[in-house]
Amino acid sequence: MPAMSVVLLPSRARSTFALLCWLLAAAGCRGESAAVQQRRQAGPPPGVVVAEVMRRTVPVYGEYVAQTVANSTVDIQARVEATLESVRFVEGGPVKKEQVLFELDKRTYNAQVQAARAALSKAEADLVYARQQVETQRVKAQLTQSEAQLAKAGQDVERLRPLIKEDAVPQQDFDNAVAAQNVAQAQVDAARAQLSNTQLTERTQVDITQAAVQSAKAALTQAELNLSYCTIRSPIDGVSGRKKYSVGNLVGKGEATTLVTVSAADPIWADFSVSELDYLRFAKRQQALNTTPREGAAVLDFELLLADNTVFPHKGKFLLGERGLDPKTGTLTVRTQFPNPELLLRPGQFGRVKVVLEEKPSAVLVPQRAVIELQSVKSVLVVGADNKVALKSITAGDRHEQYFVVNDGLQGGERVIVEGQLKVRPGMTVTPTLQVVPVAGAPRSALPGQEKGP
Repeated sequence: MPAMSVVLLPSRARSTFALLCWLLAAAGCRGESAAVQQRRQAGPPPGVVVAEVMRRTVPVYGEYVAQTVANSTVDIQARVEATLESVRFVEGGPVKKEQVLFELDKRTYNAQVQAARAALSKAEADLVYARQQVETQRVKAQLTQSEAQLAKAGQDVERLRPLIKEDAVPQQDFDNAVAAQNVAQAQVDAARAQLSNTQLTERTQVDITQAAVQSAKAALTQAELNLSYCTIRSPIDGVSGRKKYSVGNLVGKGEATTLVTVSAADPIWADFSVSELDYLRFAKRQQALNTTPREGAAVLDFELLLADNTVFPHKGKFLLGERGLDPKTGTLTVRTQFPNPELLLRPGQFGRVKVVLEEKPSAVLVPQRAVIELQSVKSVLVVGADNKVALKSITAGDRHEQYFVVNDGLQGGERVIVEGQLKVRPGMTVTPTLQVVPVAGAPRSALPGQEKGP
């Protein structure tokens, strides 16, 4: 006897196949006689579990694909030319601000610091000497001597002047005294000019030596700065990447060399794109509330769904919206900020940002278990007041927890079958058992404008 093969269908396919068989059977029963139908109804009505279609105020969510972005990314670079001596961090691990990451060979720069300090000491000594004005003191002494000689020559002339009138002294002696007076006057004038020139020269020399001192101080500062560059620290708290050079390599030759990249990940940003339609709907709603879109977005709490469909434990806040829409995609980029103390999120991760854009009052909710889908047509089995089953097509919208939001086909208050759909068909009488399925989430009083269900 040949072996029988059993083909197992997926649950949705089995439900669709059963519904199709059920509809065919229901159609075939139309040709049966009333007596046959009465005989089939002679047994007890099948038991089913029903739930009541409710009206509730439900949030309207927006869900968008997002990517995490570091709030700050820094390339740690070698700013001086030296040999890499040690690495002081764990690659891929967290780093703290001012933590030492790398050590470079300091010997060359230590020597430069010592040379700069010596040059500064010499410049300061030259400045002290220039300020003493030794040459000025010598020229002043010469001027005093010349002035004394001029005074003596003037006295000689005055003493001989009355004597020459009386022919008491030779004319030659008087002429020599007058010439000596003129020579002394010329020497005084020369000494005064030399004093002015010396004073100017020494003031200039003082200025030059002061500039040399400042230059030496700047050279020392630069040398000390270069020495400090040999100890490379992280400027931010964040997460490090892989080091790009190993110990022993010459780095910083000719230009700055990137050694590692550090990204600040707490808090972390999540960027996503909003369609123009969603933006307009949100902006108009805020306009009706007399607030700006930015003010409305600032009070929203954002959820981040990770790649494994788990919810990130921290809520995010709106940070900014791009100034304009992307002309290529017609979307607006929005940036949110999430606390990330555990560093669970890393830059570049993908997820889905979920946010409540508005609340829909008196929305009709039907349990998802009650909905039967056949060829993209959604239907429910409704149990009427006489416990007879009727098939109703519905137009379902968004999902809310374990419910569909019904846009058309139900009004609220109907009883729909959630268990036992395969045992019944339209027109049958059933024995319903009401199952109360509460709406999860916030209590009704927490939602403004919410109406109580029937």
